[in-house]
Amino acid sequence: MKLNIAIQGIKGSNHHQVAKDYFGNDTDLVECLSFDVLVDQLLQGKADKGIMAIENSIAGSIIPNYALVYHNNLHIIGEHYLNIHHNLMVLKGQKIEDIDEVRSHPMALLQCKEFFKAYPHIKMVEDVDTADVAKRIQENQLKKVGAIASAKAAEIYGLTIIADGIQTIKKNFTRFVIVQRKQSLNNQESTKASLKFVLKHQSGSLGDVLITLANHKVNLSKIQSLPIIDKPWEYAFFADLVFEDYEEYKNAIADIKSKVSSLKILGEYKDNK
Repeated sequence: MKLNIAIQGIKGSNHHQVAKDYFGNDTDLVECLSFDVLVDQLLQGKADKGIMAIENSIAGSIIPNYALVYHNNLHIIGEHYLNIHHNLMVLKGQKIEDIDEVRSHPMALLQCKEFFKAYPHIKMVEDVDTADVAKRIQENQLKKVGAIASAKAAEIYGLTIIADGIQTIKKNFTRFVIVQRKQSLNNQESTKASLKFVLKHQSGSLGDVLITLANHKVNLSKIQSLPIIDKPWEYAFFADLVFEDYEEYKNAIADIKSKVSSLKILGEYKDNK
């Protein structure tokens, strides 16, 4: 039985590529034009698993997605890193001198802005999804309009790439997490965990947590603060832990619980970096 995989975007998007890399081709895609819609598809049982971008090596954390995972009680079961390649594509026969505007996701535009300094006549326009722009250019035969998207999008929608690898920083990685509704903890093969905790109002409380992790030989690979909406100037912390000994990690979690006011494990999975 095929898995229904919810992705942000459509076929040809980076989320589509991750779905292929992680699950293979024997899946049915549930295309979603926002992460909120993606979560709804999971909660309604219309998708078995979802793929969500969570951080980028250039732009940093996608903070709203941390909140979506936590507030909707989703569980992280895996991760995947994708080297992002941005390409400028147009209808066949068009040249870069013909282009008046380029449309793409805001993140893609940001990561390619240096390239377009040489083409001041081109207007940069934010859009909902990289591949969706490519699709609309073909469907509506939009001349003088370019898209920044993946090579796969150009292949699927029959566009011509007139400039490839236009991202400013070539080593540009995005980390994606695989999420589902069902909890999947106590996996002895796990080497990474994501959790959310709130500190007690005590001096040095974050330091105590960090020392506890170090004592158990658990590495803090990522920590991200997020405001608590109904408690001004108070913050929750989302953290990724990497470890070799699962039992030591569990002991660390047990010790940390006494040092924080709340703690929730969002997922345990294999470190895929």
